[in-house]
Amino acid sequence: MSNSVHVESPLHHAQLDQLIGQSNSGGIVLHEAAFLGHLNLRGNAQDVEFLAGVQEALGVALPVTPCSSAKSDLAQIMWLAPDEWLIVVASGSEYDVEQKLRSYLKGHFAVSDISGAQTILELSGSNVVELMKKSTGYDLHLDSFPVGKVIGTTFAKAGAHILRVSENKFQLVVRRSFSDYIWLWIQQGSQEYGLTIV
Repeated sequence: MSNSVHVESPLHHAQLDQLIGQSNSGGIVLHEAAFLGHLNLRGNAQDVEFLAGVQEALGVALPVTPCSSAKSDLAQIMWLAPDEWLIVVASGSEYDVEQKLRSYLKGHFAVSDISGAQTILELSGSNVVELMKKSTGYDLHLDSFPVGKVIGTTFAKAGAHILRVSENKFQLVVRRSFSDYIWLWIQQGSQEYGLTIV
């Protein structure tokens, strides 16, 4: 009897792995960053000991400026609210990172593994900004949405957190229940540009 747990990406039914390489000319490039570890952290951003504990555990200062993000070799951290952050870590490391946080943090805090509840879709390509303009009402000009900024907004009327990774690359953190709808929207919205799966 196997002790392994069978896991499926929220988009497993789309069989994206079978679509990889079928086109290399699309103006939109999509990659599902599946099976990453997602940890939700709650705590007091005014608490010096809390901030120090997170930095010791993750190797980077917790982003406390609204809509900011930070990255270390261990984790990508996205600011979600004044007392809430999303920590994205390598697949299979979420338990160890959670325990590491618990060992460094004292007092009032909460850390939860929400890996199965959401996924990350990476969108890039020469026409990605045009697709994003179709999908969200947020101002995409670099002055309003610079690299490293993360926003909570709607994408095709579904809730999402969007991180601008570079001028022409975005990460969408979407709930499992919205992932199929967003996948269908991306296919439709990309028709005039071409869609490449990587």
